[in-house]
Amino acid sequence: MAEIGKTLLESGWLAARSTEVELTGSQLTTTHPPTGPSSPWMEAVVPGTVLATLVKNKVVADPFYGLENEMIIDIADSGREYYKFWFFTKFQCKLSGAQHLDLNFRAINYSAEVYLNGHKMVLPKGMFRRHSLEVTDILNPDGENLLAVLVHPPDHPGRIPPEGGQGGDHEIGKDVATQYVEGWDWIAPVRDRNTGIWDEVSISVTGPVKIIDPHLVSSFFDQYTRAYLHATTELENRSAWVADCSLNIQVATELEGSVCLIEHLQTQHVSVPPGARIQYTFPKLSFYKPNLWWPNGLGKQSLYNVSITVDVKGYGESDTWGHLFGFRKIESHIDRATGGRLFKVNGQPIFIRGGNWILSDCLLRLSKERYKTDIKFHADMNLNMIRCWGGGLAERPEFYHYCDVYGLLVWQEFWITGDVDGRGIPISNPDGPLDHDLFMLCARDTVKLLRNYPSLALWVGGNEQVPPDDINTALKNDLKLHPLFESHSENALSIEEEDPSQYLDGTRVYIQGSMWDGFANGKGDFTDGPYEIQNPEDFFKDNFYNYGFNPEVGSVGMPVAATIRATMPPKGWQIPLFKKLTNGYTEEVPNPIWEYHKYIPYSKPGKVHDQIELYGIPKDLDDFCLKAQLVNYVQYRALLEGWTSRMWSKYTGVLIWKTQNPWSGLRGQFYDYLLDQTAGFYGCRCAAEPIHVQLNLATYFIEVVNTTSEELSNVAVEASVWDLEGACPSYNVFDKLSLPPKKVMSISELNHPKSENPKPVYFLLLKLYNMSNNSIISRNFYWLYLPGGDYKLLEPYRNKRIPLQITSKTSHKDSSYEIEMNVQNKSEKPDPKILTYKNKFANRREDGEFDMSSLEPIHDKTEEKQKAGLFQRLYRQFPRETDGSKITEIKGSDVGVVFFLKFSVHALKTDNKGGEDTRILPVHYSDNYFSLVPGEEMSIKMSFEVPQGVTPRVTLEGWNYQSEVHTVI
Repeated sequence: MAEIGKTLLESGWLAARSTEVELTGSQLTTTHPPTGPSSPWMEAVVPGTVLATLVKNKVVADPFYGLENEMIIDIADSGREYYKFWFFTKFQCKLSGAQHLDLNFRAINYSAEVYLNGHKMVLPKGMFRRHSLEVTDILNPDGENLLAVLVHPPDHPGRIPPEGGQGGDHEIGKDVATQYVEGWDWIAPVRDRNTGIWDEVSISVTGPVKIIDPHLVSSFFDQYTRAYLHATTELENRSAWVADCSLNIQVATELEGSVCLIEHLQTQHVSVPPGARIQYTFPKLSFYKPNLWWPNGLGKQSLYNVSITVDVKGYGESDTWGHLFGFRKIESHIDRATGGRLFKVNGQPIFIRGGNWILSDCLLRLSKERYKTDIKFHADMNLNMIRCWGGGLAERPEFYHYCDVYGLLVWQEFWITGDVDGRGIPISNPDGPLDHDLFMLCARDTVKLLRNYPSLALWVGGNEQVPPDDINTALKNDLKLHPLFESHSENALSIEEEDPSQYLDGTRVYIQGSMWDGFANGKGDFTDGPYEIQNPEDFFKDNFYNYGFNPEVGSVGMPVAATIRATMPPKGWQIPLFKKLTNGYTEEVPNPIWEYHKYIPYSKPGKVHDQIELYGIPKDLDDFCLKAQLVNYVQYRALLEGWTSRMWSKYTGVLIWKTQNPWSGLRGQFYDYLLDQTAGFYGCRCAAEPIHVQLNLATYFIEVVNTTSEELSNVAVEASVWDLEGACPSYNVFDKLSLPPKKVMSISELNHPKSENPKPVYFLLLKLYNMSNNSIISRNFYWLYLPGGDYKLLEPYRNKRIPLQITSKTSHKDSSYEIEMNVQNKSEKPDPKILTYKNKFANRREDGEFDMSSLEPIHDKTEEKQKAGLFQRLYRQFPRETDGSKITEIKGSDVGVVFFLKFSVHALKTDNKGGEDTRILPVHYSDNYFSLVPGEEMSIKMSFEVPQGVTPRVTLEGWNYQSEVHTVI
């Protein structure tokens, strides 16, 4: 008897262009199966796309490198047949008794013919729909089964106009598919338009009765002290006899480590007629003071394991289903004070600081590992929302899983964008896809796929556009709120009302478009943006943005020099020409490769002087990229601090366009495609702290932001000004402060710029700390110049040689490393008046603060098997090999601030070839691009995985520290 449950078919796939295969699907899956990767067959990428497979096998150039995407033939020129591909694999399965087998495709693009052991089935059109095929009767008796899938590209792949544009000629909008694939202002066209088996393929074994799409809903009463879990599921009886079922639901919570407590276990008896499909709603389960799920920075992301099993009389266990579930209530309404949409979670207002998301990889090589890194990066930046943009994906369950684990609220859009659905050049079709019924089928299936994830906060009809009237009306009706989840509802469920789990969703608001109903000006006018470099102080001014919630505001995103060298040939290493204009501004003229990779300049002639040039004209690629990181840090910290400065008084939230690139693009990103962070990542991380001390760059007043729901008392702000000679001309402490919850408090004006003989370039260090133990709550370091000035005095400052002491502690297990580096500026002994020089940071309570000793979620095979009653979220707590402490002294005779230090991790290679990229990526750092005043010390923690057989080394670089520390591990 086969084991009940799901098995992924994720390895052993082959692929071939259909025009190069002379056999039929029946022949491929009976008498003439391919035997291995020999022409025309090649190893396939599943999940992935045709283009991903071609790149893996080096059949085409790497579209991420230089201009090589131009060498790949576009589907508009080749015709659709060129990208129609066969995919082939084998799997073992032998059933017995009343067992049944489903062959599942969680998504394909765009349609397909499936052949299993000579039998043909059809996967109909639509990129965002699941397909489940019962194949019980066509399995081979010997257990070896041959599977071939012929995948067809989208029906309307479109053509790329010479001038490019948003979504090419917009033809792709006629299909229910991703719209970015014809190119955008942040990505080049994707040549196969994402044709392929782009999501998981699996087989699932059940008995006579199958569980289909359970829906879990939590409701709360008595100020969140009481909760109910509502659950509805569909049951399908595949037998020819009445199935007498025991339907079980179990809820477990983790106590410590992998020890679980079963909080509820309920069994119901249900009869399912032969061949019937019924819906069954469990009696609601009652909980007293459940552990709640909170967004990042505001509490713990508590998750319960809910499992449902069905046993059939005379057969035994027939099917099982499991899901991690969070008790939480998300509400939103248009705030009267600001006009912006205000979100509440568990009754608490949440000031939204988040980012726009496209997808992990434009070739759809999606993986749990990549998703985990992506989402943890967003949590590390202290963001609390991700918007899944309408021109991209309905994101996958693994994406949502990690948003649940790390506390990122998700705004999920459907597949409508203004550029492709109503405007643009040429003017696009405002009526959406050709097949509205197909759109709604995909939408309803997406809701069922994602609705149980607590991180999912709202549904939105489209980007900068509303869906066509009939689709919009259908979505509004299908996604209407259950009365329990309307903002005015405080009452218990009445007898007359349907159980909320019987709705398609019923728990989340539906907004018709990204600039309607509390977003931008709320009326659909184009009032998001801007998307260019800004004067940092402008973000703080009242006239910068006039509406309460900006769903898109963006800027620059230049990566480090190593990424440019890794993704471009030497012709792409040429930095922009700095062209002086008659109006006194500078225009940047980038090289053609940067232009192709959508570089966005650091100047806006007529409004913003070149922000890189403020530091001096860059000499080469390394100099340019380093100065760009200085600008990245300042730009994004100012953006978020400017919004937060008027939390609730003017704004309810902001989403940055955008956090990452699914391609090797050069704009709008906090980390590049290779997963190396820009300095903007850490500027964002600093500014988005739940409790934060900052300088208002428009007024020069020091402010403290408390986004939490608790008052802070007996705290102090320390403000010290440091000059380029290492002196501290101004030092002030503002003590015995109380910070009310969810407020911004103005502390005092920074007096240095108005003092006698102020320094033209200076540093400002702000610290917010607990007076009881001097622990740091927030630390913020600025480099500033007087009005009308620039940073050019920092250029000779690079010659300073500041003595450092670095103590490293390393622990590792197999390929997992955790390192703590304590760095101290030894140029001067700490001033005894300054009690906070050691930077002993206060621990946050269960809110995602990076902590090397904290336990990190990992997952084992129970996640795939989804065994009932087993908690699917395990923790890594392995015994580590410890290398002890190592101390490195960096000599230097100067006194001053050691400025803009950056750690990185590399593979130690004795035969390193010149220019080879040795970085180990990704690395999670507690902080980076940091500076230390004389006597100050900082502990930086990092964690990473290394490839097998690789020895890592940690390097340190800085503005005025050019040599490297090699910590060989």
